[in-house]
Amino acid sequence: MVKATRIHAGVLFLMELAAAGLLKDDVSPDEGGSVGDTISHPLTLVQRLEALLVQGNGSDVSLRVETPNADEVKVIQAHSLVLSLQSPVFEQMLQSRNSSTVVLRESSDCAAVFDKFIRYLYCGDISLRLDQATPLHKLATKYQVLSLQQGVTHYMTQNLARDSPSGQVAGWYEYALQAGDVPLRDSCLQFLAWNLSSVLQSGEWATVSSQLLMTLLQRSDLVLQSEMELFMALEAWMIHNQPDGLTAENALRAVRYAMMPPRELFRLQTQSTVLARYQESVRDLLYMSYQFHSASPLQMAKYFDVNCSLFVPRNYLSSVWGSPWIINNPTRDDRSTSFQTQLGPSSHDASRRVTWNALFSPRWLPLSMRPMYTETGAMQPTRVEGGRPRIIITPATSSADFAGVNFQKTVLVMAQQQGRLVVKHVYNFHQSTEESGDFLSEANLYRRTSEYLADGSLFLHVVVKPLYQTLITTKN
Repeated sequence: MVKATRIHAGVLFLMELAAAGLLKDDVSPDEGGSVGDTISHPLTLVQRLEALLVQGNGSDVSLRVETPNADEVKVIQAHSLVLSLQSPVFEQMLQSRNSSTVVLRESSDCAAVFDKFIRYLYCGDISLRLDQATPLHKLATKYQVLSLQQGVTHYMTQNLARDSPSGQVAGWYEYALQAGDVPLRDSCLQFLAWNLSSVLQSGEWATVSSQLLMTLLQRSDLVLQSEMELFMALEAWMIHNQPDGLTAENALRAVRYAMMPPRELFRLQTQSTVLARYQESVRDLLYMSYQFHSASPLQMAKYFDVNCSLFVPRNYLSSVWGSPWIINNPTRDDRSTSFQTQLGPSSHDASRRVTWNALFSPRWLPLSMRPMYTETGAMQPTRVEGGRPRIIITPATSSADFAGVNFQKTVLVMAQQQGRLVVKHVYNFHQSTEESGDFLSEANLYRRTSEYLADGSLFLHVVVKPLYQTLITTKN
């Protein structure tokens, strides 16, 4: 059974009815000067309005809904007052009509949910499924029903993680891009980028457009197992969609081959049918990647721009790059953990490891927010009540090998949505989450039902990304 969700806008609807004189509250002073009590039956009013729609009593307009091929016709008996109240488009349309019948031409998907749309105008609420969200948003946008448009947008952003046979996020992104719904577009794109590893394994990946594909490939905040996982998914997409030559070349050039070990690069060159076809288009990138792995990063930095995307890691979940961190009962006290990463993605550093110490404090207060102690010799506590969560990540030891390298730390914060653990937030910093300013600011870790807690635990993943400094000398 497909679960439906209901969007309510009853309060707004009743306010509009009141403004039109259909619903009035007695707030005028009586003869004694006191304010009178109010008797209100909004549910009864909504029920009667719904009965008007269902039975067609007092109808003064017929809405004839036709599809482009005229293979489906739907006739709805409606009331011009209600339609005009809820939609300025209907108001203008009804004022200029020449007969009691108004012909509306809608796409097949919109025609299928048009009765739900009209019912919302009467009752202020609507039940919908994932596959009905886009056509309802189209109708709300077309007829300028702002409350429904905002409600469906909210529904979509809250259901990005919902499982469906073919997936819905990529389709919602494409629609939002076309409709100009910036909040929905950005929410979809962020979800796809931060949960890309699971998207790549779903049936939705094959439906991704070439425009969305390039948008994703150009991002450095993608969350996935490795660059090889991304290449394999790209190859499957190209085999399924057969893009034109320019699109294929641009997509393959967006892969960060330097983030793959030489043995994987060699395997690609000998086994990948897609790379065999377009190898000339990426030959220079493969050559630079082999150079990157054969020389020290400092040596490379003297001759190449190591800040270009080819040498910039994404958010890889592989153990080479970081570690998961599950914090049980995160509000209790400070927690610490240690983990190791490879010094850098270059094979020159493959045998070198860096040990990192991480400290999680659930109630940390910045110095500016701590109470002042004026007594001589009084010690100021390092952790007090009423603070906010913080993570500090530092290397266990310093090393000359760190020269020319900045280590960016990234903390992925998981949340439970629709029964799945998904990446909810991504925080980047050098040493402390204080640098981001809003670490877990939305999370109420004291509430057991918080979406940030799974079985009472906070699920994090720490990624350490070495970023190299270019040492190219400028010639005068």
